[in-house]
Amino acid sequence: MSLPIAPKPAIRRFHQARWDEPVIFELSTPGERGVLVPAVEPGVRDAVGDVLAELPAGLRREAPPALPELAQMRVLKHYLRLSQENLGADLNVDIGQGTCTMKYSPKINDQLVSVPQLTEMHPLQDPADAQGVLEIVWRLERMLAEISGMAEVSLQTQGGSAAIWANIAMIRAYHEANGEGEQRREVITTIFSHPSNAAAAKAAGYEVITIHPDAEGYPDLAALKAALSPRTAAIMVTNPEDTGIYNPAIKDWVDAAHAVGALASYDQANANGILGITRARDAGFDVCHFNLHKTFSTPHGCGGPGSGANAVSEALAPFLPGPRIVRGEGDDARFEVREAGPQSIGTVAPFFGVVPNLVRAYAWIMALGAEGLLAAAETAVLNNNYLLAKVLEIPGASAPYATGRRRIEQVRYSWQELFEETGISSEEIGVRMSDFGMHYWTSHHPYVVPQPFTLEPTESYSKSELDEYVAALAEVAREARETPELVRTAPHRQSVHHTHHDDLDDPERWAVTWRAYLRKYPEVAARTAPAAAAPAVDAPAA
Repeated sequence: MSLPIAPKPAIRRFHQARWDEPVIFELSTPGERGVLVPAVEPGVRDAVGDVLAELPAGLRREAPPALPELAQMRVLKHYLRLSQENLGADLNVDIGQGTCTMKYSPKINDQLVSVPQLTEMHPLQDPADAQGVLEIVWRLERMLAEISGMAEVSLQTQGGSAAIWANIAMIRAYHEANGEGEQRREVITTIFSHPSNAAAAKAAGYEVITIHPDAEGYPDLAALKAALSPRTAAIMVTNPEDTGIYNPAIKDWVDAAHAVGALASYDQANANGILGITRARDAGFDVCHFNLHKTFSTPHGCGGPGSGANAVSEALAPFLPGPRIVRGEGDDARFEVREAGPQSIGTVAPFFGVVPNLVRAYAWIMALGAEGLLAAAETAVLNNNYLLAKVLEIPGASAPYATGRRRIEQVRYSWQELFEETGISSEEIGVRMSDFGMHYWTSHHPYVVPQPFTLEPTESYSKSELDEYVAALAEVAREARETPELVRTAPHRQSVHHTHHDDLDDPERWAVTWRAYLRKYPEVAARTAPAAAAPAVDAPAA
């Protein structure tokens, strides 16, 4: 008996909502209220007044801030309309977000971080009254230590790049403590490692040496050995890289770095395909970091809030940022907050990091367990290699470097063949993909892969969703050949019209705040001046 043939994947009809929604300041009406704030108690007002009196005059407002004034219902409509004009993980197939590792964030985790026991907490609260939160943070550190194989973990950093900065700061502090701070002034990375590694090292004052792939497309071990010297402070590499290629000689890289006295730092922002399979410490790394808002399913939230985790070996543990949460001895052990030790790099973010995201990550790990984490990684790898096979069936698409080899959890593809045939660029294809309700990302600059596009399906997406995404890619590639002007003038079914780079490339047109917007566009200022300038009703004197 033969199995039924699966139907050809359909590309669903899509059209983005368009509201021509004004900036919220333009909706403001003087005196309109969404909530009536109770009067400040005299004792509180006097105490605040005493504090304000000590502030320098230049830090005190002469008048209340000109905030928008709207009723609750209008605020709700405004933000719901804006949300309808966006693509998002809960609405669209967003595997085209590439190396961002977008995956499903269970809604129960959002409920967990919305309970009053957490939302009403304050970071300066007495630790005796915050034992639950402190325990979650402490236990999450222990989990990530096990997942990475490292000795100690800090969750203070608030994103991946911040965590990379903490890594290089600890590396610098380690060498300075050993009297080699002035000698070791070079950091080695690879061209497909996350640019934040090179950027953080450069910002810390190091000379950055970048290793390119060998003839097979893998990180070049011979080139690394030639670059290593007593001047090397560290290697800082992402593995798997943003091509999706896993470096099979990664332990040789670490051993070579250690042979010259350098440290090895592991960027694990792409850890989604290796959970439960390999660990940073097993390869000999001294320090690594995770992006909890990627690998451990805490929502990106329009580029934030992020949450980083720094894991280190015993040798680097004294340099971790602080304060740290420690557990006392005995059956009734309590959790305490201790200031950083004398060798610590100090505080790199307020308090204990982004606690709501730490709770989400903790819940995600607890729900899956060790077997679930492994299954998530295996499914992500399966999804990625299925997608790789399907994308390479599209004429004009290729996957440069390590040609014909399996990838881990993502692939950096190329439309170079299609571009040479049609003149349609990867950026133009990405804009057209939005007409199908799909996300699409090219790559980090510089474009080492020509006409790049980067896809990462994670474990969240079904086969039918992957098929739909590939079908949309194939359709746009067909349009590039048959009706290229349709692609060049996209988007056609989005909330915005076709845009040009003129505004993006001209700082004189930028307006990133409302006040800057009013200065640069006086016609808007004239239309909204009465509302924008009106003081709040019954506002207390400054």
